[in-house]
Amino acid sequence: MSEFAPILIYLGFSLLVSLILVGLPFLFSSIVRPIQKNCRLTNVVSIPSVMPEVVSIYDFIWFSILFIIFDLEVTFFFPWAISLNKIDLFGFWSMMAFY
Repeated sequence: MSEFAPILIYLGFSLLVSLILVGLPFLFSSIVRPIQKNCRLTNVVSIPSVMPEVVSIYDFIWFSILFIIFDLEVTFFFPWAISLNKIDLFGFWSMMAFY
């Protein structure tokens, strides 16, 4: 059990922090409420010509594709960085040609 103690402490701490971060908005939302007269619609409402949901879906797709590509690239950097002192200049320049 003693070898699992740091993991359990870490999980307990992360659970506590996450519960605090989830609970704080509920605590402050009951204290600060918006004034109802400032929440009404005015005559200065513009109708968008393009639906923002359609644009944001494609932006999200491109962002996720780029994230996956660069996440894999960083994953391949770790073994190379650890063994860099053993592979000398040949390994360095072959990795530069690969990237």
